[in-house]
Amino acid sequence: MTARAPYRSLHGISAVAALLALGAVGCSDVNDAVDSAKDGAKKVARQRSVFSLDTGDCYNPFGKAEGTAYTVEIVPCDEAHEGQVVGEFSIDEGKKYPGDDEVSAVADTRCPVEAQKYAPDTWALPKGAELFYYTPTAQSWATGDRSVSCTYTAGKGTLSGTLNTAKSLKPEQLTYLKGTNAVYEALWANQPEKDTVEADLPGYKAQAKAVADALQTHVEGLNGIDGAEVGALRTTLTKAAGDWKKAADAADADTFYAAYDPAFTGIDPNKSVAARKELGLATTVPAEEAEVWAS
Repeated sequence: MTARAPYRSLHGISAVAALLALGAVGCSDVNDAVDSAKDGAKKVARQRSVFSLDTGDCYNPFGKAEGTAYTVEIVPCDEAHEGQVVGEFSIDEGKKYPGDDEVSAVADTRCPVEAQKYAPDTWALPKGAELFYYTPTAQSWATGDRSVSCTYTAGKGTLSGTLNTAKSLKPEQLTYLKGTNAVYEALWANQPEKDTVEADLPGYKAQAKAVADALQTHVEGLNGIDGAEVGALRTTLTKAAGDWKKAADAADADTFYAAYDPAFTGIDPNKSVAARKELGLATTVPAEEAEVWAS
């Protein structure tokens, strides 16, 4: 499977060799060797094939950050770890391997959705947590491998504790998060390849329609949630939905631009901070999102 760590063989022989060498060293060296052997044995016992990863597993990859992986070290989530599996799905692309690019494209699309089912409030993720995935290779595909494991991985340092927050959230919190996540997913998942509206007006209009539809659904969900700040956000997003619809219906690039500016400003994440606070959710805008709207 394509993953974050290269292949590593089992370390059992090394651990045994360390134990056999104990008689030839001093007392402190003996203790160090015993501790090292215990650590090695623990890693062996915790090794698991990447083909058997399950949602919720916390793990440490072996070796480099990216490459081809066969095994990882499974650890309790209350221990420091580099990654956690937050979602899984199978690729159904027929008998022939669709190619690395196609497999990656599927994972790019599906993993954010699967991850949000497990950890819905992306604002509450540990700083530096990044979304990665394990995907089939051409070789593993030939053996029947179709599984994609979506993981959050520490960009630097380690993670602590589980990222599974879905079960601890209240219904109104889940309703809000489902709606807002869908809005930004519609925005980024439908990003046209061309840099300008003039070069791809139909593509930008399709993106605008997707965002308008997601906003409408989000607003409908907010109708069932009490709170002054939630009500104020509902009003803001209702206007934004109208602006996105105008952009979607634009007859030319100039009309699109006129609608797009207030539409994009209308979904600035900073506008939702007060409502999030009222709902008891994280209120710090992720740095990458803050940068986008600041520019």
